[in-house]
Amino acid sequence: MKVIGKCIKYGNNIDTDVIIPARYLNTSDHNELAKHCMEDIDKDFSQKAKNANIIVAGSNFGCGSSREHAPVAIKASKIECVIAKSFARIFFRNSINIGLPILECKEADKIEENDELDIDFDNGIIFNKTKNEEYKVSGFPEFMQNIIRAGGLMKMM
Repeated sequence: MKVIGKCIKYGNNIDTDVIIPARYLNTSDHNELAKHCMEDIDKDFSQKAKNANIIVAGSNFGCGSSREHAPVAIKASKIECVIAKSFARIFFRNSINIGLPILECKEADKIEENDELDIDFDNGIIFNKTKNEEYKVSGFPEFMQNIIRAGGLMKMM
């Protein structure tokens, strides 16, 4: 599995209320969720997501409530991967369950907005084309890659 693209950058402690505000949780329409993804922290997110397909963040991404709407909103925004220094555990599991690949990278702070990345999930390598740097991450076990390729756990069944 590979993802190549530009990134949008955020800081630490991006919680699920920021990813998709609670006022939009009355819908399960993925396109509607995408329209409001990150709007309370970044009003330009929808526009940025037209030119970037990777989110990079600091520590504790996806903290807060366990709502599945958060990774769904990100994926529906055409984001193909989220990279962070660390993730809230329930967000990590929800992301894999809906087929959104996420990677923990200790060197995420070296990546800047609009850097172009080449992500190799099989070998656990993020290559920053903009800076000519390589960051090692844990690759996904085969069963997780199968879930992601299928588009999520429910689509696998």
